[in-house]
Amino acid sequence: MGNWVVNEGLSIVVILVWLALNAFLFVRFYFVYDAGDDYIYSRKLYGSALAWARAPAACLNFNCMLILLPVCRNLLSFLRGSSACCGRSIRRQLDRNLTFHKMVAWMIALHTAIHTAAHLFNVERLVDSRIEAKNGTIEAVLSALGDQEGESYLNFVREKVPNPVGGIHVAFTFLAGLTGVVITLALILIITSSTKTIRRSYFEVFWFTHHLFVIFFIGLVIHGAGRIVRRQTNLSANNPETCEKNFTLWSLNATFCPTPQFAGNPPMTWKWVVAPMVLYLFERLLRFWRAQQKVVITKVVTHPFKTIELQMKQKGFKMEVGQYIFVKCPAVSKLEWHPFTMTSAPEEDFFSIHIRIVGDWTEGLFKACGCDKTESQEAWKLPKIAVDGPFGTASEDVFSYEVVMLVGAGIGVTPFASVLKSVWYRYINDASTLRLKKIYFYWLCRETQAFEWFADLLQSLETQMQERDQAHFLSYNIYLTGWDESQATAFTLHHDEDKDVITGLKQKTLYGRPNWENEFKTIASAHPSSRIGVFLCGPESLAETLSKESIANSNADPRGVHFIFNKENF
Repeated sequence: MGNWVVNEGLSIVVILVWLALNAFLFVRFYFVYDAGDDYIYSRKLYGSALAWARAPAACLNFNCMLILLPVCRNLLSFLRGSSACCGRSIRRQLDRNLTFHKMVAWMIALHTAIHTAAHLFNVERLVDSRIEAKNGTIEAVLSALGDQEGESYLNFVREKVPNPVGGIHVAFTFLAGLTGVVITLALILIITSSTKTIRRSYFEVFWFTHHLFVIFFIGLVIHGAGRIVRRQTNLSANNPETCEKNFTLWSLNATFCPTPQFAGNPPMTWKWVVAPMVLYLFERLLRFWRAQQKVVITKVVTHPFKTIELQMKQKGFKMEVGQYIFVKCPAVSKLEWHPFTMTSAPEEDFFSIHIRIVGDWTEGLFKACGCDKTESQEAWKLPKIAVDGPFGTASEDVFSYEVVMLVGAGIGVTPFASVLKSVWYRYINDASTLRLKKIYFYWLCRETQAFEWFADLLQSLETQMQERDQAHFLSYNIYLTGWDESQATAFTLHHDEDKDVITGLKQKTLYGRPNWENEFKTIASAHPSSRIGVFLCGPESLAETLSKESIANSNADPRGVHFIFNKENF
């Protein structure tokens, strides 16, 4: 139990508090509309659907207040890196910002569905009561209020149009109905385009459709301006408990039971969302301003298997290990921004990214940089680049531990290029100030040739550490998860050579996947009283495995070994 609390305890607390607040708001507003005296007459027309429509509306306000905060990247970077207010456990929660963003989005979808379904019932009842309520019933009297001068209405449907035409009329002629249709359609497009398949295969569709959130929030703010849900305002004069039975005498007995008066509820959504909207606006303005700063490409390196390295400089640019930036190349697309982890170290006088050519945008950048030509590209011909960032990630906490496990899968190895470079710079400059004493590095890839640049970096570190008699500082294992028969034959023939036949490193490439249980147990036995940081940049399936192993192999004794799992999110 103690192991689980160390890794997941605070995350579960955050989720439970969020769920509890949703439940509290739902129950509170449900009973306001289901049992409140000023809605007794309203319930005669709406029925129970009134409370089922208003309760999720309160939860929608709450969650729409939260949805923008996890994507305020500058705010999160400030909290995790520039401010001393957040301890390590809090910073780990900030690294799960996109997970929380998705959870809030699904909660918004749930409450939108309930709210919309309830209002469909409401509109049907109001339209029907306007034309079908039998004379002499309280429903007919309440629906007719407002027809005479000096009366305030309760039923906002004023025209006698039968269903289903009446329902369509309400949806497209009333502000609440029209904005409801617009924001619901926007939400459906945003959510459906956010699925993993769309994000990976049609990133541009996801990117542009996601910006419908602007229309969603505009519609949300003005949705309640029509004030169609109304409450009684003269309870002291017309008490429903005594006057409901005498509804036929309301217009005649103005002293005892005068005609009830009604008023619409003022719109409240803007009070919930104005602060995060303003915060997000400043976020976008800051990112726009930074994107206008001049960036100079100082070097373009073409690596094997269509991987390019861009080395850049920008005045005032400061970074930490493992951070990422958004990059735009107007020569390829004037609107598209794509995230890339920086592979340079803070100690270097430039910042760099490695880009593997796997899609239309990266192919366009490859050609714009002249990498498809045999002759060298002159510097003045290189395309203009806009950079937004840098933004913080979990890798920044590497130096908070004495022992770390770094696990990279495929292109997920990029943040650890920055980490390993920085570790080496700090080690050779002043090893006494470096808290980090041991690195266990795991690299899982289907084909190492696609990332030869990283193998070259490992080879350089390996050589320099051996020269300084510090080979024990970095232990690394490379796992080739996909291979053909020729590679297996070559591995067998050259197994006894000093260097690996594939990577050229002294550490031989392993075939298959790690036995993570054995790896964790071995590291735990080597460091029995340590907090070991486990850092992953890779798929969710691997994240689940490492998270489970981190919990399973942590000691219940606070003085024992503890594995703290961290995952990169973009």
